[in-house]
Amino acid sequence: MDTFVKIGLPWVISIATVFYLGLKLGSNSQEKEMNVAVGSNQTLIQRSQKGQSFKIPEEAQKAFSDREIVPNITTPELPPNLVRIMEGGDIIERLGAFLDAVRAMDKGNVTDVVSAFEALPKGYGRHLEMKLLMRSWSAIDPISALAYANETLDPKSERRFGISEILAGWANRDPNEAIAWAQENSTDDAGAGSSLLFGVIKGLAEKDLERADEVFKDLPEGNARWQASTFLAQKFPEIGFEKATAWANQFPKSDERMRETILGQIGAKLARQDIEATARWVESMKDDKASFRIMDNLLTQWVPKDPARASQWVSEIQETEKRLHGIQQLASRWALTDPVATAEWLNTFPASAKMDPVVSEFVNRISTRDPEGAAGWANSIVDPATKEKALNKALNAWNRVDPESAKNWQNANMQK
Repeated sequence: MDTFVKIGLPWVISIATVFYLGLKLGSNSQEKEMNVAVGSNQTLIQRSQKGQSFKIPEEAQKAFSDREIVPNITTPELPPNLVRIMEGGDIIERLGAFLDAVRAMDKGNVTDVVSAFEALPKGYGRHLEMKLLMRSWSAIDPISALAYANETLDPKSERRFGISEILAGWANRDPNEAIAWAQENSTDDAGAGSSLLFGVIKGLAEKDLERADEVFKDLPEGNARWQASTFLAQKFPEIGFEKATAWANQFPKSDERMRETILGQIGAKLARQDIEATARWVESMKDDKASFRIMDNLLTQWVPKDPARASQWVSEIQETEKRLHGIQQLASRWALTDPVATAEWLNTFPASAKMDPVVSEFVNRISTRDPEGAAGWANSIVDPATKEKALNKALNAWNRVDPESAKNWQNANMQK
């Protein structure tokens, strides 16, 4: 209680808000303890659940040798007057109170702030509060914070996120220490794998994106690499189009599926920033799945805004698979908003086996709204199997709304 008095009544009320919620929501739960001992003589943070441990590099031990042992945490009872004050609290008041708590967090009141967090119900619903706590705690004593996350947080819904946020905060403040710790513990024996380095990359990217990329390149194949690449794909477009595309163009080609996904994400973000520049980037790329994915996301942004310009761009692409892919994707999107204009544009291309997939996709899009028009387009398809499938699609839709007209059209246009 001395700690509360030192930082004033607002602090008391803030902490009390979350304590009260905990008393209401967790009155039947057992009192929990947190083993977060840190000192100059400690070399391991035990993982009691699997008999494993996180190792602390020597430099990290020296850096935090002045930390006091954090005692077991228990939730204090609230005075009756504070209970009355907090009875009407809602989620906004709860978040505001907790934010006040982490802002005032220091070595002396860590246990109070963590107790407030412990009062909240477990699971994804407290991830925002967890992020605030872990980022603040990592600035005071990341080793204790990591021990707490590893021993206390729910392994299914919270632990990975909590550890990631601690490492992100640590890497933001002292990247060398954070990298050393993560590399020391990113082994199968520790049960954490390279996922620890994702948190480091996340923190590095906030201040030094190139350093984050260096760490990312050393990640082995796996889930952590996927997570990190997705995160970097969102960060690089924030520093400029040229740097983002340069990073994307150098993205490893060893995993085609990952390259397609990540470049597609970058393309989607860049298209929202500069459609024309993204179109030029697509043109410069070789025909592959990654360039097709970027084109898809580009047209998703472009067609609703300026379908005429988008269709002109696709028409001017050199005769490649990319051009045919673009025609099909544009027709598919444009047909949803303006099938007449789409049909007029498609009529500028001569019928051919290469155009069959495009026409077939157009038939799929307009069958329910214009089954007669869809039947006409389906009948223009060159490949017999593709034509039959498209005609069945159009005629089935037509028979549901006007079977007599559909039959008359079949008699007039389809050979027996």
